[in-house]
Amino acid sequence: MYMIKKFKNWLNTDQRVFAQGMCFSKLFIIFVLGSFLGVIYEEIIGFVKHYYMYGQWLWPVRKGVFYGPFNPLYGAAIVFLIWLLARKKRHPAKTFLYGALLGGAIEYTISLLMELTLGVVSWDYFDRPLNIMGRTTIPYMIFWGLAVMILVHVVYPYLSRWIEKIPYKIGHPLTIILVIFMTLNMLISWTALARGVLRNKGYEPLTIIGEFYDKIYPDEYLKEVYTNMKPAK
Repeated sequence: MYMIKKFKNWLNTDQRVFAQGMCFSKLFIIFVLGSFLGVIYEEIIGFVKHYYMYGQWLWPVRKGVFYGPFNPLYGAAIVFLIWLLARKKRHPAKTFLYGALLGGAIEYTISLLMELTLGVVSWDYFDRPLNIMGRTTIPYMIFWGLAVMILVHVVYPYLSRWIEKIPYKIGHPLTIILVIFMTLNMLISWTALARGVLRNKGYEPLTIIGEFYDKIYPDEYLKEVYTNMKPAK
C-alpha cells in the first residue's frame, strides 16, 4: 500500500493535462487503438464467415504488420476521419454522408496504391453486389457512413476525455514508445513485403538489408502474416 501511495503521489506532482485537444499524442494513441481494433474486427468476421461456410473453428490472421495485432490502415483511416469530421459540430446525417464517401474513397485509394506500388491485392470485391471496380462496394460505403457517424458523435468524445485523464508522466513516455515501436514495425513490415515482391520477380538483393530480409522474412513467413494477400493480375 505504501508503494502504491508513493506512486500516486509521484504521478500527481505533474498537473499538466495529457493530450489536451486534438493534438498529436491523442491522435496517435487513437491510431494505435484503431489499428488494434481493426484487426480484431476483421478476425471476428473471418472467424464467423469460415465457420458458416465450412462448419469449422478457425481463427484467421488479419494483421497488417509483423509484430503485434495491428493494421495501420484502419488506424490511419480512423485518425484521418476524426481529424476531418470531428473538429466542428455538424448534423449526424451530414457526417454519415461524408463518412460513406470518404470511407469508400479511402478503401478504393489504398487498394489502388497497393496494386500500383507493391503489385499485390489484399481484397477483391468483384463477386460482391454494387462493387466499384472490385475495390469497394456501395453496401460497404453505407457501413462506413454508419461507423463514422458513431465514431465522430459517440466514440471520439468519450475516448478523448478518457485519454486526457491519463497522467502526463505515463502518457508522454508511452506515446514516445508507441511512436518508435509502430514506426519501426511499419517500416520493417512493408519494406520486407516490397522485397518479397521483388524476390518473386527474380530480383537478387542489392544490399545487406535485402539479404537479411530474404533470410528472416522469406515467402513462407509473409504468407503467414498476410494471409489475404495475392499478386495483382
